[in-house]
Amino acid sequence: MKLHIKNGRVIDPANGVDALQDVFITAGKIVAIGSQPAGFVANKVIDATGLVVSPGLVDLSARLREPGFEYKATLESELQAAMRGGVTSLVCPPDTDPVLDEAGLVEMLKQRARNQNKAHVYPLGALTVGLKGESLTEMAALTEAGCVGFSQAEEPIADTNVLQRALQYAGTFGYTVWLRPQDAFIGKGGVAHSGPLASRLGLSGVPVMAETIALNTLFELMRGTDVRVHICRISSAAGLNLVRQAKKEGLAISCDVGVHHVHLTDADIGYFDSNARMTPPLRSQRDRDAIQAALLDGTIDAICSDHTPVDDDEKMLPFAEASPGATGLELLLSLSLKWAEDSRGTVTLPQALARITSEPARVAKLPCGQLGVGQVADLCLFDPLARWKVEASAIVSQGKHTLFMGYELPGVVKVTIVAGHVAFDAL
Repeated sequence: MKLHIKNGRVIDPANGVDALQDVFITAGKIVAIGSQPAGFVANKVIDATGLVVSPGLVDLSARLREPGFEYKATLESELQAAMRGGVTSLVCPPDTDPVLDEAGLVEMLKQRARNQNKAHVYPLGALTVGLKGESLTEMAALTEAGCVGFSQAEEPIADTNVLQRALQYAGTFGYTVWLRPQDAFIGKGGVAHSGPLASRLGLSGVPVMAETIALNTLFELMRGTDVRVHICRISSAAGLNLVRQAKKEGLAISCDVGVHHVHLTDADIGYFDSNARMTPPLRSQRDRDAIQAALLDGTIDAICSDHTPVDDDEKMLPFAEASPGATGLELLLSLSLKWAEDSRGTVTLPQALARITSEPARVAKLPCGQLGVGQVADLCLFDPLARWKVEASAIVSQGKHTLFMGYELPGVVKVTIVAGHVAFDAL
């Protein structure tokens, strides 16, 4: 299939491109940008007048719920949601059922994803068997099966001896460890940010120190190894200060934030709105402002959707009993554009796109996130001026829960191309 995308505004943050140019695709790869190659005859021409042509979005955390939680979502529904959101590559955590701690399970998941012929799926393997924090998994076998890193998902390792061994082993063989900083005991069972609001509402709290203690422990252990660590879903100003210092020190770390945390605070819990039940919890306005500043100065490398579909039976419960999570795949682009829009010129469109394309691809060492000649043709064509209303009927994901329900958000995806294949077309 030969595609000619014409008259679009090509924005490629990785290569510093922002210009009106044509893109030419052959056999799943970009063969030219700008001038048409000699002898090129397109099978399909896409008129991108008024649209931005960007690399396909790269999402560092999207739960697809298979295997084991198909009542919450399926690969088919969530990969279709990814196409609607312009997400062409995504990393999925290992907290499925069974846990992704064996090579066969990883191979099965990747094969099922390939059969969908939609987004590229990159699994994280479990760092410890069953995510129990006791014994290490066979990382070499999991890597060979297709894992791009190793994670504990939401299960902290209480035994620092085990964590130290995991970091040493991963460092020896060049594997990246993905960890969400959360102390195993402080804040355990908490459902909201520790602060005045949680106290007034009578909700058990998760203090910021649960994040900072975990970060201090992790960085101290890292100093004795050559391991590379990715910090997942940072949530606090104090935590960001530690990450900033560790980067200056030269520790091999990167960091992401969930897209909901870029905009929301614990005040959005309102009158016990269970849509605000998330992990990590929504924190104070000071923390939210620090997150936005850290995105600008590079302390936070990437924005992820933290897509966690939850069914109605588990979400429509009293706040403390509801399952944490929110839909995000179809909101990642729009909420990133909203961040730029709300900044009133401080954040440019290419800067916003970098946080959801080239930067997450760099963090995860994935062969995507840019539009260079010879690259796999993963593209997202969207109208930056169009707006859409977030409502259940507009969301393809089986997860319909988000605090942004009813909002009008910028950015409407018109075409998603994966490896030269038009996987979604709304033109």
